[in-house]
Amino acid sequence: MPQHSQALDLEEALTAIRQQLRAPSTYETCELKDAFGRVVATPIHAALSLPPFAASAMDGFAVRQQDIVATADYSLRQVGTSLAGHPYTGVVAPGECVRVFTGAAIPSGSDLVVVQENVIEQTLDRITFLPHTSAEHHIRDIGNDVTKGQCLATPGERISPFMLGQLAAAGIGKVDVFPRVRVGIFSSGDELRDPGTPVQDLAYGQIFDANRITLAKLLDDLPVQCIDLGCLPDDPNKIDSALQRAASECDVLITSGGVSVGDADYIVERIRQQGELQFWRLNLKPGKPLAFGRIQSSWILGLPGNPISTIITALLVARPAIAQLAGTDLPAPLRINATLKHPIVHSPGRTEYQRGQFEADQTGYTVTHTGDQGSNRLSSFRNANCLIEIDKSRGDVAIGEEILILPLTNLLH
Repeated sequence: MPQHSQALDLEEALTAIRQQLRAPSTYETCELKDAFGRVVATPIHAALSLPPFAASAMDGFAVRQQDIVATADYSLRQVGTSLAGHPYTGVVAPGECVRVFTGAAIPSGSDLVVVQENVIEQTLDRITFLPHTSAEHHIRDIGNDVTKGQCLATPGERISPFMLGQLAAAGIGKVDVFPRVRVGIFSSGDELRDPGTPVQDLAYGQIFDANRITLAKLLDDLPVQCIDLGCLPDDPNKIDSALQRAASECDVLITSGGVSVGDADYIVERIRQQGELQFWRLNLKPGKPLAFGRIQSSWILGLPGNPISTIITALLVARPAIAQLAGTDLPAPLRINATLKHPIVHSPGRTEYQRGQFEADQTGYTVTHTGDQGSNRLSSFRNANCLIEIDKSRGDVAIGEEILILPLTNLLH
C-alpha cells in the first residue's frame, strides 16, 4: 500500500486500515461462563432442540381434543399432575385430564391445554370446564424455538448476554473464540505525570495524564487485553527502545501525543524509522494528526495528544480497527437528523465532530453543543450524549437547520 502524506477523509482512512488488517487465524476454546464479549471463531450448533419435549405454554389441564365440548359445560376426571421437572408419566385416556403447569411436559395421549381460567368447578377428581371456544392449543412443540443441529452463531459474532442464554439452553458448554487482541497503550510527553501522583508533586508546566486511562476504558467492552505501557519521554532513543520492546509483545500499539509537527513530536518519525508509516493526517477536527503504520508484526495507531482529539479518534478509528483485528466488525455509527438549537461556526475543509446534547420531542430530535469545543476541554464531554457531525463541505450552521448527530451510546457499543 502506498504511504499517504496528504490528509485523508475519515472513510478513506478507515478503508485503508481495513485493507491492511486481517482477522485472526487461530482460536481457543473457553467455557461458556467465560465467553461473554468474545468473538465466535467456529459455527456453534444446538446440541438439542428447544424445548426438547412438548411443553405447556400455560397453566391449565392437558386434555384430549376429542373430549372437549364447544357448546356446553363439560367435566373430565383428573388423574395426575405434570410439573416442570416432574412430568406425569402415564397416558391420558378418554375422559381424563392432567393438571399441567407452564413449562411442564405434555402427558402422552393429550394434545391440548385448557387454561386454568376456563375451570368453573373442581370437586375431588372431577374438573368442570366452560365450553371450549379457543383455537389455541397452548402447547410448545419440540423444536418450537430451536431445532437440534441448528446454527446458533457464526464466526465473527460477538457473544452477548442474550446469546449466552440461548447457548446455555441449547446444551453448549464450551465455545471456540478468537484470542483477545493485546493492545499496548502509551502516552507521550515529558509534561505528563501519572494519575494518583500527589498534586503537590506536580511541577510547574506538568499535567496529569488523562489519555491512557480513558483509552483503556473506551476499549474495555471489546475482546482485548489492554496493557498500560506508561508514558514515553520526549527522547527518540528511549522511544525507539520502548516501541521495539512493546511491538514484540502486543498486536496493536496505541500512542497519544507526539504525532504533530512540533520539535518534540517524535512518534511519526519513529514509525518511519522502525517500520512502515501508512498515513499520518486526517481531514478531521479534532484529530487531524493521526498516524497509522506497523512496527515488526504490531500495528500502531498514533493518536493526537489533546484529550478530546484522543477520544474522537479512538471512537471513530481505533475501536473499529481493533474490532476487525479481533475478528468482528462494529456496526456503522448511527447517524440521525436533528434540528440545531444553537448556531455553529464552521470553516469548510475538515469534517468536525462537536460534543452535543440531543433530546426527542413530538416532532423529532433537537441538539445543542456543550459549549466551548476546544480540544483540551474534557468538560465538553461532561453532559454530552452525542457527537454533532459537520461535513467538511459545510460552512456555518444556523439555528433551526438540520444536522447529523452520532449518539454516543451507539459509538460505545
